[in-house]
Amino acid sequence: MKRILGIGNALVDVMTLIDNDNILEKFSLPKGSMQLVDDEKSVLIKSETNNFKRSRASGGSAANTIHGLAMLGANTGFIGSVGKDDTGDFFENDMKTAGVNTFLSRRNSITGTAVALISPDSERTFATHLGAAVELQSGDLNPEDFKDYNILYLEGYLIINKALVERACIIAKRNNMKIALDLSSYNVVEAKLADFKEILEKYIDIVFANEDEAKSFTGFAPPEALISLSMLCDIAVIKVGKEGSLIKRGKEVIKIGTIQVQCIDTTGAGDLYASGFLYGYASGLPLEKCGLFGSVLAGHVIEIVGARMDEHRWKKIMKLLKSSISKY
Repeated sequence: MKRILGIGNALVDVMTLIDNDNILEKFSLPKGSMQLVDDEKSVLIKSETNNFKRSRASGGSAANTIHGLAMLGANTGFIGSVGKDDTGDFFENDMKTAGVNTFLSRRNSITGTAVALISPDSERTFATHLGAAVELQSGDLNPEDFKDYNILYLEGYLIINKALVERACIIAKRNNMKIALDLSSYNVVEAKLADFKEILEKYIDIVFANEDEAKSFTGFAPPEALISLSMLCDIAVIKVGKEGSLIKRGKEVIKIGTIQVQCIDTTGAGDLYASGFLYGYASGLPLEKCGLFGSVLAGHVIEIVGARMDEHRWKKIMKLLKSSISKY
């Protein structure tokens, strides 16, 4: 199996179940978006939601995907930046426990946190204080850390530091790695559209986007957006929620459905879809299997709060995937 290296914002997620959307309006957080907030606003949001049920887990989009791949047994690595604090220790230990090889820079700033506000309809809105995560710079990337890997996975949030993304891609291409990118958030796509287009055209082999991100990037609804995105890279994947996903490579177009589940929280659905898809891709399986694996993981993670599934659920998933692989 091919080995996967991820780069992303190393954050600790604070999963918070809210009983209405008033808190979103109070702090001017567009529902379903990821908003960057400063330390002061992050503290205020945590204080205002202190009475709601919440939990903590290592997070960040790429970290979630890499963690999921590691839980499936893939050989993985993760590059990021955390603080020299207990929260940073928590992040590193959580990733290592899953089997991820970590390449973390330690900063004097506090470790970043993402407060995930989960509405009653399961939609999640992120108020993210990047903290030490945003201090990862292009000069921190060590080409030696890339040499044992075959696939580089990038989260779209990193586009805020285009120099970092470009250097990572250049190093990866020098090592003959395939590069996958998730567009991550529609508002980030809107703000950095020109940079995204340049990176996709020059470096990306696989692009993941949800319906909103695809529309922000192309201006089109999923079927047309899929065609537009596929012109920029080898494989284009658009996730369309309850409708499943659309995949295109060359003239090959595949529609993947969803599995029957009870949705509790959509946090991590896209990230774990990427885990399943890349697991299939790294195993050399056809695109239909890759998409099916993505749907299986996304379906299971939305049945829980947060993006970290327990051991029992992972065993159930592995049984399903192995059964599917054995039929191939």
